[in-house]
Amino acid sequence: MRGKVVIVTTGGTIAMVKSPGGGVVPLEGGNRLITAIEGLQEIAEVELIDFSNIPSPHMTPSRMLKLSKRVNEILRREDVKGVVVTHGTDTLEETAYFLDLTVDSEKPVVMTASMRNINELGTDGPRNVLSAVRVAASDEARGHGVLVCLNDEIHAAREVTKTYTSNVATFDSPGYGNLGIVDEDAVIFFRRSLTRSVYRVDRIEEMVYLHKTFTGDDGRVLLELPRMGYKGLVVEGFGRGNVPPKLADVLEELVVEWSMPVVLVSRCFKGRVLNVYAYKGGGADLRSRGVIFGQEVSGQKARIKLMVLMGLTNDMDRIRKEFEKMGKAREIHV
Repeated sequence: MRGKVVIVTTGGTIAMVKSPGGGVVPLEGGNRLITAIEGLQEIAEVELIDFSNIPSPHMTPSRMLKLSKRVNEILRREDVKGVVVTHGTDTLEETAYFLDLTVDSEKPVVMTASMRNINELGTDGPRNVLSAVRVAASDEARGHGVLVCLNDEIHAAREVTKTYTSNVATFDSPGYGNLGIVDEDAVIFFRRSLTRSVYRVDRIEEMVYLHKTFTGDDGRVLLELPRMGYKGLVVEGFGRGNVPPKLADVLEELVVEWSMPVVLVSRCFKGRVLNVYAYKGGGADLRSRGVIFGQEVSGQKARIKLMVLMGLTNDMDRIRKEFEKMGKAREIHV
């Protein structure tokens, strides 16, 4: 299993300590402690690249793009077998999906993190790093896209989400399940995620807004989006993809009058949106008004994909096509 694994650190709780004042904060040089984890060098030759040391709420799409470009550069090196990216848990799933959409390599990219800081009793960081490096160094992990490995479970970037505010077993893939596990020194895959597209991008459109609908939502606040410079919108609707009737009128105005791509997903974390209901605000009604149906499992991930696609094109038909198809295991788009 030995080979070179590059660990790219971005910060997060895995590189934080409790301050004298009682709050948890980034530790200067905390990322460098990762290479001192006992047993790490027995799994693979490890190289550390200190990309950043920020809390994950400080992560931005522009930083994700820079990270993606750096990871692509690393993976082009012949001596590198895989990459591990350490990250804070709060926004890990968004960065993981961004990388999944933009990293063009069969080599493993594995994201990991910790729920407990460095000096907290029972910190989970060292074990998560060991398991992630083990996955990145394994031949079995090739071709799976970007993976997330915590608590000895392996998840697909598109499917995984943070489910618990404090538990070390926070990451799960509702409706899908994990791809595999790390069991002592073995990396075991049970299945492969078959829905993935990769886009080669040099820029993204960061001005994409995410709106979660609610009962009685009239959508008036969304009419301010064009004036604020927003170029795209993702809406988390009810159930199969339904919204209150007044919001439906606003979404049509944004599509028709402002040529704004509006992508619809469900606020349910299982299933997908579909044009089933034809009443005003129902999925079929929204589809007829020009709303795009997203296949992503959450609003935050649909937003990531829309930012990537709008970095490539302003063609509404192409954006619709990329959202409404179910991709193949590995489909490359330029």
